[in-house]
Amino acid sequence: MELPRGPLLAVSDELDQAELAALKFLCRDRVNWGSLEAVRSPHDLFEVLQERDLLKAGNLAFVRELLYRIGRIDLLVAHLGSSREQVERELRAPGGARLQPFRWLLFQLSEDVTEDELMSFKLHLDRELPKSKLTRETTMLNILIEMEKKGLLGTHDLSMLKSLCEKVNISLWDRFEDGLNVFGQEEMLITEEERGSTGHPEGHLVSSLAPDPPGSFNDSSQRREAYKMTSRPCGVCLILNNHNFAKAREGALEHKYMKDRNGTDVDAAALRNVFSKLHFRVEEYRDLTAEGIRKTVKSFQSEDHEDKDCFVCCVLSHGKKGIIYGVDGQEVAIRELTTSFTAQNCNSLAGKPKVFFIQACQGDAFHKGVAIETDSGEQDSSVERDASFQPDYIPAEPDFLLGMATLQDYVSYRSPREGTWYIQELCQQLESSCPRGEDVLTILTVVNQEVSKKTCERDAKKQMPQPSFTLTKRLIFPVN
Repeated sequence: MELPRGPLLAVSDELDQAELAALKFLCRDRVNWGSLEAVRSPHDLFEVLQERDLLKAGNLAFVRELLYRIGRIDLLVAHLGSSREQVERELRAPGGARLQPFRWLLFQLSEDVTEDELMSFKLHLDRELPKSKLTRETTMLNILIEMEKKGLLGTHDLSMLKSLCEKVNISLWDRFEDGLNVFGQEEMLITEEERGSTGHPEGHLVSSLAPDPPGSFNDSSQRREAYKMTSRPCGVCLILNNHNFAKAREGALEHKYMKDRNGTDVDAAALRNVFSKLHFRVEEYRDLTAEGIRKTVKSFQSEDHEDKDCFVCCVLSHGKKGIIYGVDGQEVAIRELTTSFTAQNCNSLAGKPKVFFIQACQGDAFHKGVAIETDSGEQDSSVERDASFQPDYIPAEPDFLLGMATLQDYVSYRSPREGTWYIQELCQQLESSCPRGEDVLTILTVVNQEVSKKTCERDAKKQMPQPSFTLTKRLIFPVN
């Protein structure tokens, strides 16, 4: 059958050299390596696939799978009369997946690697690979290919890849290993019968598992993109720490029972410690009135953040639904804080993540949990009747994250000796998880889980934090 040149010529004309390199890498288990190294253009590759009977009877299913894996859905639609949904249905069918899971998991790993991480891989491989193979132009795909050629990487030997990822960024290995677990080791390993005469893998493996649906949390394109976080300092971490509410008690009658927030300095110290380690310039302001909060926020809004990658604001105060209190008992709306840093109001932070952690209650209600026994007689946790969360408390534009200590209408808890449940757990999880390369939303899920397990007093009062976000990429706080 003649090669369907019309659509494939149109496809090849729109593929660049980086995409050709990706396609050649994905084909390495279906085409002998010598033939691939002779390929100089996408059309050359399609000719080779035709010779290998991978386009048998004009069937372009393999080409569709290749284009799907490199994210060129536009070419599927424009030239092959297909769609993302159709390709996914084909891959779900028995025998529909022609690429080895091992191969495209490696490809996904290469897509996840940042420029800084690529440099680290090169430095760690300087004794294993020739310097001529570790130049500035060397890509992560080049490195994986050279490792395979040298016998340092294969379906039966992933030890060096794991070791490298542990040194560079453990989350790279975690995602790769998750993929292995999804497909099962029995599907990942190639039998001798599946190997071609060259001694390299030539057969294909069949997976009955469908790829993750587009837009799902596990979609590779979602996992791949992350905000740039390479500036040093990475950005500002502003801490607004309100402890002494004597002014509020001296003012309006309704605030006469507003207590000092004993234990808040423990939270502030934990935040200073962890965000300093994450390369933020930490600025703490204590006991601000409502007007003082506004002036402080405005000064950071006016600051030039052009050479920074992120902005973090941590608020530790009393409040009520939708607001926080200054130490004078006057109110500041949470939305007033967040909208100060929109692209219109703070252009130097446009396209960069703006993160707000609000330690505050959101009303007077209590979460009731199941009564449990405890060996501790401590009952010095005090209720914070503070602020609230609703989706419109963050601007209707990208790149915002709002982490609230508790759900709308509910209280949160603070120990005068140990600080608040939420901030202490947040800092603990950031400190333990950021070195593993985990993203902030994953970390906040763990914070939710851990805080929800805690119980206050004998009647088992509970607390449930809640994040809201308009982030468009993964947010990973750097440690190195």
